[in-house]
Amino acid sequence: MFLEDEFAVGRIRARRISVSVFVAVTAFAACIAAMLGLASAARAGQTPQASAQLAALVRPNDVNSGSLLFPSKEPGFYVEAPRLKSDVAIDVSGPIARVKVTQRFQNPSQGWVEGTYVFPLPDNSAVDALKMQIGERFIEGQIKPRQEAREIYEQAKAEGKKTALLEQQRPNIFTNQVANIGPGETIVVQIEYQQMIHQSGGEFSLRFPMVVAPRYNPAPIVQTVEFNNGAGFATPRDPVENRDKIEAPALDPRENARINPVSLTVDLKAGFPLGDVKSSFHAVDISQDGDQARTISLKADSVPADKDFELTWKAAPGKMPSAGLFREVIDGKTYLLAFVTPPMAPDTAAPPAKREVVFVIDNSGSMSGPSIEQARQSLALAIAKLNPDDRFNVIRFDDTMTDYFKGLVAATPDNREKAIAYVRGLTADGGTEMLPALQAALRNQGPVATGALRQVVFLTDGAIGNEQQLFEEITANRADARVFTVGIGSAPNTYFMTKAAEMGRGTFTAIGSTDQVASRMGELFAKLQNPAMTDITATFEGIAAEDITPNPMPDLYSGEPVVLTAQLPDDQPAGKLHIIGKTGDQPWRVEMDIANAANGNGISKLWARRKIDDFEARAYERQDPAALDKDIETVALAHHLVSRVTSLVAVDVTPSRPVDQPLGSTKLPLNLPEGWDFDKILGENPAPLGGTERHGSATPTGNPGPEQAAAETQELAASPEIANMMAAAPTAKAATMIAQKSTTVNLPQTATRADEQIIRGLTMLLVALTAASGLAVWRRRLKGIIAVGVKRNGL
Repeated sequence: MFLEDEFAVGRIRARRISVSVFVAVTAFAACIAAMLGLASAARAGQTPQASAQLAALVRPNDVNSGSLLFPSKEPGFYVEAPRLKSDVAIDVSGPIARVKVTQRFQNPSQGWVEGTYVFPLPDNSAVDALKMQIGERFIEGQIKPRQEAREIYEQAKAEGKKTALLEQQRPNIFTNQVANIGPGETIVVQIEYQQMIHQSGGEFSLRFPMVVAPRYNPAPIVQTVEFNNGAGFATPRDPVENRDKIEAPALDPRENARINPVSLTVDLKAGFPLGDVKSSFHAVDISQDGDQARTISLKADSVPADKDFELTWKAAPGKMPSAGLFREVIDGKTYLLAFVTPPMAPDTAAPPAKREVVFVIDNSGSMSGPSIEQARQSLALAIAKLNPDDRFNVIRFDDTMTDYFKGLVAATPDNREKAIAYVRGLTADGGTEMLPALQAALRNQGPVATGALRQVVFLTDGAIGNEQQLFEEITANRADARVFTVGIGSAPNTYFMTKAAEMGRGTFTAIGSTDQVASRMGELFAKLQNPAMTDITATFEGIAAEDITPNPMPDLYSGEPVVLTAQLPDDQPAGKLHIIGKTGDQPWRVEMDIANAANGNGISKLWARRKIDDFEARAYERQDPAALDKDIETVALAHHLVSRVTSLVAVDVTPSRPVDQPLGSTKLPLNLPEGWDFDKILGENPAPLGGTERHGSATPTGNPGPEQAAAETQELAASPEIANMMAAAPTAKAATMIAQKSTTVNLPQTATRADEQIIRGLTMLLVALTAASGLAVWRRRLKGIIAVGVKRNGL
């Protein structure tokens, strides 16, 4: 009986506590409501500057169809992204191309904006000019050390002046930032660069990349542990340099039309009678002007920036040039460009050595669609071409890895059939953890057999951000192996592919469509089966010249020319250039008289670009990074080149943005490369804001994956208290949907109603604390009542 009475008293007291809590919460809520009313009244009378903070923000109903809207930090408001159109004019003169890229940034919003465009250029491009057009005026960009250029840009931006900043993030990834674009304004920025024409197997080619593919950026790793004053500190090393700079929002092609239109023309003056001229991936019109010149233009007025443009040409039969020598005189110095195509190895040469081929295939999410089909076909063809005396293995990787044979095996018909069947069953999904696969190929295949040649053939799109980490692995563990790279897809990372092959003493082959598989793999087979031209050296007779690039000269394969640039100390040098090498066991030598060199433009820029590349390639040998950066800076400033340590900046002298107008910022969105599957790359497990891009289901940053996150959400939702809170907050789902939709974009830094958000947060926090406190008091009282009743009743 006593126990029942105590329970009754407990219920009365609990109700009193609940009433007290309710009264307290109600009183507090009333106070907060009054504060919100005051805050709203204050906003109603806010200054023009505060009102202007919303000028760059729009609601979905306020814009025309086709606008690109990014969620802002202001509930219900969005940022209308700047629009971009590019015009590309390429002038080819012999072995050199001069390219002008005109980017038109249009601001369709009612506010002032800063746009950041992440875009690719060829990895061998020498970027030397930036012009900003405002009305009829052109403002020339100036080359500056990187930090100084950034400070100039930020100051001009803060002062309301129109300004542009061009920075190199990778040798093939650049960013162009343009600040203070007014409502409805269009700012035109022109970029110019030089590049060398590629030559291989009697075919000349140039490539203009149009889109930066989303990169898989592995999480930072702990590489070393340092001990200071008796305490150990793990020093993390980020394998992806400036990861935030190489990322940009990618649009889902299923929900958005292709954007960033590009028009393109090529004025081709080959310097020899032309045969076939072809565009590999775009429909073009070709007009002829004599036997040595062509004009190539896109058949459509413009195309979306979603795949690389590639143009190839050949000489007319019997007119293929075997050598070339060009010079440019600047500031009392002569710059030379020479190329020579060595002869094929004689038929009497010894047969090629037995080969040990390790095939590595990328089957990550970025390879989905046509890319994985191209890779499967290419690898199956390569395996079928192996000789019975060869040994081989297949390694596949995404965010996991499989060593199929667990070591090299004989290339018997049975083993080849097994490997081909395995390859044809591969599907593309997951992240791109490339390093473990590369380590397995270089370190875990056992010693090279006597008289054998170890070759690693790497098939990938190269969509990773940790290039330097992979270069270090190749340099440290290649031993006697040679690394060949095969770039797959519509927008491969040619910087990684080319440099990896160069460091691995192999060669790079690009395959952009299934139509190219047979021909391009055929060229690769010829290079794999024929001895390389080795021991190449270049010297001058009668001239004291040391600045020859590349240094050292790389090995070459069948059909590849020796290409070098040099800086000579005189403006009228006399003497000869000697190039010496070996094809197989046979010596080879060529002599070129400098007096016979033809005049060429832009050779000094190409020499400087390659000189910088030499510095970067040998960085691991330098003990003083600051001294290395200074050497690069000296060459880049002298030749007005953008590099890792120098940038181009242009500033208008007249402020245009009123001081009372805020500036919104956003990255311009990009297309997903043609053939890529959005769900495989960004849809299933999008990256956190400002974080790491993920491919497929990989979670390299250590954040919970979708399954874990879903389980945690389900567990929370199962709680009645949480369920009630969710029911009382119908906007939570909408907020979550907006957050999820915005995970593939970098949100602009726009104004927010901070006062209201803070008060709301405090209100929710106090309600939760008060409720928890009241519940805890009630539970403690009830527990005491039960304990007393049990004691008194002898239970």
